[in-house]
Formats: sequence, structure tokens, C-alpha cells
Amino acid sequence: MSNSKATILNGAQIILKMLGLHGVKHVFGLPGETTIGWYKEWREHSDIEYVLTRDERTASYAAEAYAKITGRPCVLEAPSPGVTHCTPGITEAYLSSVPIIYFSSDIPVNQDKKHGLTGIDQTALYESISKESFVLTNAKDIPFMLRRAFRVATSGRPAPVHIRVPINIFREEAEISDLYAESEYSVYPAHRPVADHSKIRAAIEVLLEAKKPVIVCGQGGLISGASDILLELAEYLQIPLGTTTPGKGTIPENHPLALRVVGGRGGMEYSNSYVYEADTVFFVGTNTDSAATDHWKLYGDPTSKTFIHLDIAEAHVGNNFPVKVGLVGDARASLEYMVDILKSDYPDPQRDTVDLNPMKATALNKVFNSNIPMPPGTVSPVKLTQALDKILPSNAIVTSEPGVSAIYPSALLTIKEAGRRYITNYSMGALGYSVPAGLGASYANDGPVISFTGDGSFGFVMGDMETIRRSKKNVTIILTRNDTFGWIRGEAILLDDVDEPWSTDFGAVDYIKLAEAFGFQTARITHEDEIDAVLKEAIDHNGANFIEIRVPSQDKIVPFVPAWVRAAKAKNLPYFE
Repeated sequence: MSNSKATILNGAQIILKMLGLHGVKHVFGLPGETTIGWYKEWREHSDIEYVLTRDERTASYAAEAYAKITGRPCVLEAPSPGVTHCTPGITEAYLSSVPIIYFSSDIPVNQDKKHGLTGIDQTALYESISKESFVLTNAKDIPFMLRRAFRVATSGRPAPVHIRVPINIFREEAEISDLYAESEYSVYPAHRPVADHSKIRAAIEVLLEAKKPVIVCGQGGLISGASDILLELAEYLQIPLGTTTPGKGTIPENHPLALRVVGGRGGMEYSNSYVYEADTVFFVGTNTDSAATDHWKLYGDPTSKTFIHLDIAEAHVGNNFPVKVGLVGDARASLEYMVDILKSDYPDPQRDTVDLNPMKATALNKVFNSNIPMPPGTVSPVKLTQALDKILPSNAIVTSEPGVSAIYPSALLTIKEAGRRYITNYSMGALGYSVPAGLGASYANDGPVISFTGDGSFGFVMGDMETIRRSKKNVTIILTRNDTFGWIRGEAILLDDVDEPWSTDFGAVDYIKLAEAFGFQTARITHEDEIDAVLKEAIDHNGANFIEIRVPSQDKIVPFVPAWVRAAKAKNLPYFE
């Protein structure tokens, strides 16, 4: 805490100083009349970089991805006319436990009651998708309120905090004597509570007694930075570890104990069968949602096995599966204590060595060598992912979103170094995520960024091609094109037995011309023999790149979705599993 002398500052200056004290380097947003007063002070009093986007939704997704990669809360701002546009990114961040400090400027308090233009109850709007949503009513309280915002956002289960700033607060002056930050809340998790010690010992006993245990880790393991200790625990007890799609990369996927992705969004038959046959499942940092559990069918009869669950959010523990031991605490800190006990009390656990690599290699090679004929004019997304896997630099980040653009890399891409190197939005699953996430990741990472997107999603975010080009970042957009909302088409045909889905197909667009108009280096892949060279040239080009590849829709070649694969087998359709 600082005992600084009292200083007279206006609200805009106070906000900027508090953000600087919290180590903020970037803010994502878009201007409006209600934020002009803030920007005026920004130019003169702060070196925080403002990343100007062309859509508030883009800014919100970029902020979410930036926070995921950096491990720091990201600041987002939007003016009152665009305040509703940030709900997609804030919702994804809320469900994904990602801290965003979201400022929305506003017309003066109570002017909305006079029907002032753009006036709505912003606080009420964001209360259900933020950890807290409050309004700044006077400049003097700003230091206190911002310390609270960072503390709330980064403690416990991280999540966004929404701060509503009436336009008059930016210019209101106050005598300020408490300009200081609590530095521990500039990163997350800010605190690491350890689960109940007796329950940790009980969990150890269960794991030692298990005949075929498995660890299933969600993105909570990545949020907690628990990769090293998870791997140490897995190796000590020789327990295989699988991840949900958002948890992909928690441990290196080429490790002998890595099962890779499990569940209904990228889990392959071998990994899903393994967890189905396990007698003990240790959930770590996962809310056991429908996507990660194949609509809660992944583990079979829940009474036939034993469940342990560790999560920072008490509401998640035992929510969907009956647990023998429930542990509420930070993943890394709790597992570190667990491993300390194991090494002290069980120095020689005498566990048989497990090596899953041959099984994984067999499963992957079966897919890579399947040579399923592609529909005319299309290229296999399997071959695309296989090629990218070979040349992807270790410092690269891959972003993806629901559809062909996510399901193949989720299953087939190998994350060789632990960490947030692959990010998706499978908490909410809205379209239009990957390209903005790539933008955010590019400001959080020095290496190249590859953003897989589908043409259905790309239609949401074309305007921010200009933002990416202007940023001069190394971002490669790979458009998997099939001129349809393929996920919906696949769901309707495969599961609802619809002959021809209603309102899923849309018109063709010359995306290459579009990308060239925005100043991107472009390429179109028309044959699998072209994939390697095109990908390498794009990644090596330190700028904005755009690649189009036509791929089959999900009803033509069925990807790694267990329910769809079951339907494909019944309908005699080609599929990957």
C-alpha cells in the first residue's frame, strides 16, 4: 500500500493510473460519444496501448483470449451505444472462468429515465454474466472500486467484473490519496486455497486402491497453471490423463500418459473407450458439462465407478456425477499438497508402467491413413490438420471455434508443450470467436497465431480483418469453407433424420478477393498436395495471411462427435472416430 500525497485528478486520469498500477498493457475496445472524455486524458497521461477494433463483440472475444494466454485479467471497454454487443465475449469469459475488467461508459445517471439516447440499465444487463456489476457514482471512489474489481475478478473462480462509468465521472475531479494497487490481483489465480487436508488424504486412498484410474482435466488445470504438478502426480501413480477440449494441452499430448481429448467435441474412440472402462475417475478443474461428457454418457453407469472431483468452484464439485471425495480448492496448490503426502507416506507406490503412445499412434494413423474419398471439389480437413501438426512452431497459438474448424484440430493436433497453446470457446460455443480470439492472442504472444474458422462464423467478423491487418501481427486465418452452417446441418440430418435441413445453406462469396481487399497475403488450397507449402509460407510470413480450403460438411464426412458417429454407422455414412 502506498501513502501517496493527496492529488487532485479527474475520473479519467484516476482510472488510467489505477490500470497502470495493476500492470495493464493493452485495452481492447471501440470509441463512442460517451468515452471521448476518457480518450482525451488517455492520449496525454497513459502509455497503455489501445487496440481499436471494428466491433465490440470482436473486442470482447479478443479480451477473453488475451486473458487466457497471459494469465492476467484483460481490460475491455465499450461505449453505451455498443454496450449490448459485448455480451458474447463476456458470457464466454464468465462460463470459462476468465477475468475481464469490462468498462462500459454511459449517459449521466438517471438520464435513461428521460429516455436519453443509448440509456439502458447496463448494470442489470451484465449482472447475470459477471461476478459483479457495479456503477461508478463519484470519482473519489474509483481507486477503491478498481481494487475491488481486480480482486473479485481474479480470486476464487475467476470471472468478469463489469464497471459502468457515467460520462460525467470522466471529468469529475476529486482529491485522491489512495492511488495504489494490490499487486497480487494483477494475475490469476490471485489466491490458491488448498482443499481440505483430510479429503486430500481420502482421495489418495481412493487413487491407490483403483485398478484402472484416469484423470480428466478441464481448463481449470490450465487456469491454475497446474500442468507440472498434474504430470508429476500422473507419473508418480502411473495414471493416464485426458482433457476436455478447452483443457487441451494441460500436459504434452505426446507424453506416454496423455490420453489427449475426451468427450463429445474431439474425443476419439480410443480415448472415450478408455475413460468409459476406468474404475475411478479423478476430475480436475472441469464443470463436467454436456460437451465434455457426451451429454453425461461418457462414463457409462455412474454407479459402476468411483468419482473424485477437485475444483475451485464448489458448485461444480459433484454437480453431475456422485463423488466419493469432493475437493474444493485451487488445482495446483491442492495437487502439490497431495503429491507431497504421496512422496512422504507412500515412497514406493509400486505401480505398473503405463504407455499409451502405441495406442494413440495406432488410432491417429488409422485416421491419417484412412483415405476416405472426399466429395468432389473438397479437401480432407484431416490432411490439413496432419500437415499443420508437422510444421507448427512451439511458440504458435491455435484458435478455433465450433464446426469443422475446431473438431479436427481438437482431435488430431498434438500439443507438444504444456500450456494454453490451443484455445476454443466450447463453454458457450457461439460462432464468430476464432478470428477475434486470434487477434487477442497475437497481442499476448510473440509467435505466430493460426485461427481456424468456418464460413458460417467468418460472416460475423469480416470487418475486423482490417484490425488484424493494421496490427501488423503474424496471424493466419484458415477458412474451412462449405457454404453452410455445417454443424446444424449435421445435427439435423444425423440425429433428427431430416432429409434436407431448412435454412442452413447460404450463398457463395469470393473470400480470396475479400481478404486481398483487406491487404492479406492469400492462398487457396484445392488439393492436399498443396497443403504443406501453403501452410509453411503463411506461417513464415510475418503478417496477415488468409487461406481458403473447401471441406465437406459434417453430414457428408462425419467427424469426431460420438453421437454422430453412432448415427453414421447406422446410416452407413463415412466417418472418423
